[in-house]
Order: sequence, then C-alpha cells, then structure tokens
Amino acid sequence: MKFNLGINTGFAVNRFCEPTELFNFINRNLKINNVQLSADLISPFYEKKLLNKQLKKYKMAINKNSIFISSIFTGAFTRFNHLAHSDNDIQKFWIKWFKILVNISSELECDTIGSHFGIFSYKDNNSQKLRKIRRRQNIENWHKVAEYAKKQGIKSIMWEPMSISREQGETISECKKLQSDVNKSAPLPFKLCMDVDHGELTSKDKRDIDPYHWLKVFAKDIKVVHLKQSLKDKGGHWPFTNKYNKLGKIFPDKVIDTLQKNGCKETDLILELSFRERNPVDKNALNDIKKSINFWKKNKFVN
Repeated sequence: MKFNLGINTGFAVNRFCEPTELFNFINRNLKINNVQLSADLISPFYEKKLLNKQLKKYKMAINKNSIFISSIFTGAFTRFNHLAHSDNDIQKFWIKWFKILVNISSELECDTIGSHFGIFSYKDNNSQKLRKIRRRQNIENWHKVAEYAKKQGIKSIMWEPMSISREQGETISECKKLQSDVNKSAPLPFKLCMDVDHGELTSKDKRDIDPYHWLKVFAKDIKVVHLKQSLKDKGGHWPFTNKYNKLGKIFPDKVIDTLQKNGCKETDLILELSFRERNPVDKNALNDIKKSINFWKKNKFVN
C-alpha cells in the first residue's frame, strides 16, 4: 500500500512568481517532491506564446528540484459553471480550455487532470427538468474532454465531490450516482479527489458530513485525498498546527487506517491549504505548511 504525501500549489498563488523559487521551497524546505499543480499558476487562459514560455520555465524548475507533478487541478480562479453552463458557446470554450489543460499536463509528463465537476445556476438547479438536462450535458462534455485526453496520454480524470447540490456530489448518495454515471462508456476512468472538509452541512444524514465515512465508502475510487484540518463548520483550509489540531478531527493514523481497511491500495495525500492575506496568517503561512507536512510525515505508512 502506498500513501504518497504531497502538496497542492494553490497556496503559492501571488506568493511565488517563479517556479524555481516555488519548487525549491517544496524540495528543500518541505523535503517532498509530490506536487499537485494548480491551474491558477500555469493557466490555459494564457495566450500561446506566454504559455509556452511558462512551460519552459516549469520544466526546468521541475527537473532542477526533482519534482513529480502527480496531477494538475483547477483552483480558486476556475470556480465557474464551466462544462455545466447553459450557453452552448461557453460550454465549447470550456471544452477547449480543458483540452489546453490536457496539453499542459502532457508537456509536464503528468498523466492526471482534475476539477470540480461543474456548477449549476440557481435556475438550473431549482428545476428538476433543467437540472437533468444540465447534468447529462455536463457528463457528455467531460467525455469529450476525456476522448481528447486519452489521445494525449492522460490515464485518468478526477472530479471533486463538493458541499452543495449546485456544485454536485454533495452527499454520499449523489456522489455514488454521479461517479457511476460519468464512468458509463467513458473514454477514460473517472476517479475521485476526496476533500475531507466537504459534504452537505444541512443533510439529515450525518454521515454526509463525516469525512471518515466518505473515505470508507469511496476508498477504492479515490485517487487523491485533499487534506486540511477540518472543524465543525467546515469553514476553512486550516493547517495541521497545534492550534487547529486541538479543535479538528483529521488525523493521519485514522485517515490511513480507514483507507487501508476499505480497499485503497494507493493514493496521493495532498495538503490543500490556503491562507488569507492578513497578518499574522500571511507571515506564518510557509512555516505552517512545513509544520503540517511534518505532522503527516510521522505516520509510518506515508511516503
């Protein structure tokens, strides 16, 4: 069984401009090499010439610091309806956008991309008829991306169950249905990126907000676990520091034990931490990330 510790680079947005500086920090200070690269840092929104320039920089920095890009994932600046949008032309734009993300991933020798599944508008989510149409369209659009991705050497696509019905997969039953439906006749396997801080807070079934029950039910479908310390209100991407560990419920031994007992043979344990641009939070961010990594390294099964 392999549990590969890594970091999502969402924390680096506006804190690191140059990939050499970022990957040097991850390699030398955190002493890990597994990275889930945020699409907010090397973006399909860039025009081609600029994107190629950035790709060259990233390749050099990756090689210099022995970094392994295990997956590329959408970030805070792609929290859009995207493939679930009601406008056909906007859907086409996002299909093209994800194809560019596939190209970026291939260039960086990464065989997995991921995102939230797609977000429904109030109007579409509140109409049973429209929601059914959008959901089917959303799946079909992901299959179009997957067809292209397969030709470019991508091995799997991940989607992340969220916390409200508009963002999909918010309860265990809804996640099961969507995971089953998106994999029917799919060109590539669709796997889960499971966030321990997600789940519908207003659900009558309290298992829907129990991170360990989610890990138990979906252990065999999980490719990545997004880690952060989780409090009762599920209100932040808190680090694993003494302050938050006293209040939180996410602990390495329990996470790994749950995955092991329920058939998970390998997964990436990716710290997805974010920090407000307020002090002392911003000043302490890098040190808190280091403390969080060291907290997880204590488990004997973590690579």
